[in-house]
Amino acid sequence: MIDVTSAMEYLHEGHSFVVVHCDLKPSNILLDGDMVERVSDFGISKLMTVDKLITQTKTLGMIGYMAPEYGSEGLVSTLGDVYSYGIMLMETFTRKKPMDNLFVEELSLKRWVFESFPNRVMDFVDVNLFSRQD
Repeated sequence: MIDVTSAMEYLHEGHSFVVVHCDLKPSNILLDGDMVERVSDFGISKLMTVDKLITQTKTLGMIGYMAPEYGSEGLVSTLGDVYSYGIMLMETFTRKKPMDNLFVEELSLKRWVFESFPNRVMDFVDVNLFSRQD
């Protein structure tokens, strides 16, 4: 996930313009021959200038990874990519997808982790992260 962070930092801050991906999700992260993560699929990304960092769109990304303001109002900003990255991190540590059958009605991956943190971390962290193979 460090490679994805570096890529997002470059897209958001490495130019005279800002690139907002708008559809950051695991299937848009590819591995090259050296197992370095590469962000892909810029089909609905937006180019913005530093003086205009929020825009509106009707093109939506993947439900579950999409920031609430993006899904409900179509507001695009770098914060939406940060939200999507956070959901991917939660998916990495919980081994649950945001569209998992566990998440119905008001319960979402984000809410499940938030309500369990910090006192019940073992309720959501993937136990395979703690197993050791000698």
